[in-house]
Amino acid sequence: MKTIDQSQINDVAWRACDTFRGVLDPADYKNYILVMVFLKYISDVWSDHRDQYLKEYRGDVLRVNRRLSRERFQLPEGCDFASLYACRTQPDIGERIDMALGEIEEANKEKLEGVFREVSFNSETKLGQTKERNARLKHLLEDFNDERLDLRPSAVGDEDVIGNVYEYLLERFASDAGKKAGEFYTPGQVSTLLARLLAPKKGDTICDPACGSGSLLIKVGRQADKRDFALFGQESNGTTHALCRMNMFLHGMDSFRIEWGDTLRHPRLVEHDQLMKFDIVVANPPFSLEKWGVEEAEADPFHRYHRGLPPKSKGDYAFISHMIEIAREGTGRVGVVVPHGVLFRGGAEGKIRQRLIEENLLEAVIGLPANLFFGTGIPAAILLFNKGKAHGDVLFIDASRAFESAKNQNVLTDTHVDTIVRTYRAFQTVAKYAYRATPQELADNAYNLNIPRYVDTFEEEAEIDLMAVKKEIDGLEQQLATVRAKMDGYLKELGL
Repeated sequence: MKTIDQSQINDVAWRACDTFRGVLDPADYKNYILVMVFLKYISDVWSDHRDQYLKEYRGDVLRVNRRLSRERFQLPEGCDFASLYACRTQPDIGERIDMALGEIEEANKEKLEGVFREVSFNSETKLGQTKERNARLKHLLEDFNDERLDLRPSAVGDEDVIGNVYEYLLERFASDAGKKAGEFYTPGQVSTLLARLLAPKKGDTICDPACGSGSLLIKVGRQADKRDFALFGQESNGTTHALCRMNMFLHGMDSFRIEWGDTLRHPRLVEHDQLMKFDIVVANPPFSLEKWGVEEAEADPFHRYHRGLPPKSKGDYAFISHMIEIAREGTGRVGVVVPHGVLFRGGAEGKIRQRLIEENLLEAVIGLPANLFFGTGIPAAILLFNKGKAHGDVLFIDASRAFESAKNQNVLTDTHVDTIVRTYRAFQTVAKYAYRATPQELADNAYNLNIPRYVDTFEEEAEIDLMAVKKEIDGLEQQLATVRAKMDGYLKELGL
């Protein structure tokens, strides 16, 4: 059987968005598209497996159903995509889709309970009055019935295809969503960079306490091993939490626990009244979050802020403090994306930063290019912490000029990522690019981590030969005089 090209599937799925463009904001219609991708995928997989079992058991329906009952998910009768497509012209199609999704949740409570609660295909507020809504849903079902969007394992050939489609759509939605994009997606190459820097091992537990749609968490997990790891996360936005759980499912991640709630105010990854500990902690939390919960933090039952209380208008060090506390003692590693202000702001943040350095937790500071993240053009940095450091030095890397310009934002190429990772692994000074600073140098700089204090990127300008420049100007003036003389002659001939 001919396998379907990944780019074809991506294009068909993206064109299905035309149904909602101009009607809904991308931040809203992404949910309908991604849910439909999910429904199409589980329907195609279920159909594919049923056909295989029918062949294997020579049409014995009882044995086929018994085998299907042991699948990693269950698809109730009449809730599959084909059944809904057959009803696409019915006046209650929106209600039918909602009911089907509800039954799928009920049949898969442990993995899928609540993942569709934020999306209603029968919503008049979102999708318009009955006639308009029905027309849009009919078009959407027809778009997804495209033969090129065949997501059966026997057709796509590669088990990663559906996860890749989901990632592709998330990135496209992020590029269209403006400031809201950073709430649910970290650019793919930044996720790859963090995954390679943290280098998780087989069997590691990995946590993202601000996990968004889960793409970063999945990338880090895949760096360890395709299956032998456990993923944990928490997300405050209910819709994004649902997207994350679907993302995990579509990537074949069965060992995951994604909680819904505010990590700083109400951490949910708790056991026996204690914060769970993880081998790897990674996050791209919201930059300088206001109203992050300083009032509750003063009486934090988990004592996460014993190094100092972050300012109420900037939650960066609140996330950092939380991440360090949940990293496993003696071995845990942390990678976090932060705005540059975290490196040098004074006051409460300066005191926390000093404590972290004095405790020998900070391992590296990596400056990234500007305009790299969706929703903000400011440059960011990656901080790496290590609870098992064997030395006291900190490596500074200035990768701010290492990028490729794209249409809407800058991007890191594979070469840029390779260079950063190789430099970090070597942990040595590289002229104009990296500097290994000693504890004394950090103290001498009053624990200010501003990268230019350590990495000198100043380039000497080439000496100018003034006589050569003067000679060039004289020559140009002579040429100009000749041209003017010719122009005057032409004007006289024309009587002007």
